[in-house]
Amino acid sequence: MTRLVKTLDINFLAHLYLSGPNEKIALGNFMGDFVKGKEHAKYDRLIQVGILLHREIDHFTDSHPLVKKSTSRLKEKYRHYAGVIVDVFYDHYLAKNFEQFSSTPLESFVEQQYHLLQNNENILPARAKSMLPYMIRGNWLVNYKEPRGIQKALQGMSRRTTFDSKMDEAIKELKEYDDIFQAEFLSFFPIIIKHAQNFREELVNS
Repeated sequence: MTRLVKTLDINFLAHLYLSGPNEKIALGNFMGDFVKGKEHAKYDRLIQVGILLHREIDHFTDSHPLVKKSTSRLKEKYRHYAGVIVDVFYDHYLAKNFEQFSSTPLESFVEQQYHLLQNNENILPARAKSMLPYMIRGNWLVNYKEPRGIQKALQGMSRRTTFDSKMDEAIKELKEYDDIFQAEFLSFFPIIIKHAQNFREELVNS
């Protein structure tokens, strides 16, 4: 949810889940990091809601004490990339514990999201459109459930950073502090669910 790695924000599972049932809002939320500044104004109103929701999720998450607690555990080694790593870790714990937050199985939810994105590929920003086939072919959203899927994601992000981020090594901390990170995620996620729901409703009804 943090923006410090500019090339690609890959915690798509949380963003799609937090979009709620409206497909246009989900599209906008998925597109969030690919739409800069006031560019969101050119899209359908509910897609705009999704883009603004994406930004609010990022802001709320980055500033929350529970997330800061997770991030602080990685700060010394990974410095300003610590927040990016925590975003990826939290998507792992969402995938791993998906049944706690949804009556729809993870695989079914992800398949629905892939179909939504493919069916609306024509309105996706260019970078999102070019990334989509890789995401689907590699089944990123389901593979976040396993440590090896997270390791692959971190390795890809590490290759795209300008400096030596060492993000490819963060799987060590994921395994070492697994129970602690998971407990922090499970405490935080119901809070962001409620916040995202309230924010969506305020925008839709305004």
